[in-house]
Amino acid sequence: MALEAITIVVLVGALVVILLSCEVFVNGIEWLGCRLGIAETATGSILAAIGTATPETIIPIIAIFFGSNAEGKEIGEGAILGAPFMLGTLAMFVGGLSVMIAYKTGRRGKDLALHKNHASRDLEYFMLAYSFVLVTGLLGMQSEFDPTFIKYGVAVILVTAYIFYVRRTLKDECTIEESSCPTLYLTRLTGLSPTSRVGTPLIAYQVVAALIGIIVGAKLFVNEIETVSASLKVDAMILAFLIAPVATELPEKFNSVIWYWRSKDTLALGNITGAMVFQSSIPVSIGLVFTAWSLSWINIAGVMIALGAAGWMYYSVKVRHSMSYRVMLAAGSLYVLYVLLLLAFGHL
Repeated sequence: MALEAITIVVLVGALVVILLSCEVFVNGIEWLGCRLGIAETATGSILAAIGTATPETIIPIIAIFFGSNAEGKEIGEGAILGAPFMLGTLAMFVGGLSVMIAYKTGRRGKDLALHKNHASRDLEYFMLAYSFVLVTGLLGMQSEFDPTFIKYGVAVILVTAYIFYVRRTLKDECTIEESSCPTLYLTRLTGLSPTSRVGTPLIAYQVVAALIGIIVGAKLFVNEIETVSASLKVDAMILAFLIAPVATELPEKFNSVIWYWRSKDTLALGNITGAMVFQSSIPVSIGLVFTAWSLSWINIAGVMIALGAAGWMYYSVKVRHSMSYRVMLAAGSLYVLYVLLLLAFGHL
């Protein structure tokens, strides 16, 4: 009983650390985007996305290279696939819920205010990358020939595509105005102005410190979740695909909720879709090269569900030229479908 109480205390404490760190992070990342003179789209999809994607990127790498031979690689593959799946479903549901609550309370409109070309570009890159994941997964399920060199080729394609994606996003215009940024938190503590000579190092220090807080909080959260799952005898794949990514995706979710609540939708959605592009490119490339990439049908089902959710959002942005909280909730609801499939047939 004492152990359960301690576990709950640590879980709540880790969650508080993550929440506070995310608030400090979004505050600093907006100022960093201003000082670097990059577009709001790039601030959300590159700076914020890569920064908060660090925890869930580290976990599969550690599992692949330092875990036990079989279970470590299985957890690594599951975590790699689970991250973009969570972002495309559960993170969208949480975002849609926050927009709905803000709309119902009169804080904002029901539709997201987006740079539609940027939103559709993110989703296009993600669907392209995850389609390669689907193809390589299907090839790994057959025994007619060895797909190793195909996997290596796809890994190169994914890394190259991500480099082009970053270059293209950095060319976007519409930079964030410093006047629209809230007061930098370190300014209140130090009395130094972010527009002064030491402004940029001050901003960078706040971003790095917040990111460390996010990583530490996520790590504590994952450790306690693993303890609970072990005591409940939860299957390793369920832990890899569902539990660990839920914990490590908390930074993206909370960052975006903060931005949605403040009607900064380009930053909020870009934080999620940019992380989807990153997670389906760089970590997947590592998995393709350093694991057998022998996916089961339940993994393939998860990939297809994530592609379906992204396709629905892409249609809404590209064809209907809007995205409301209802679209996000509908896409996110596919998460429940996968949980039911995994619980019912994940052992097959």
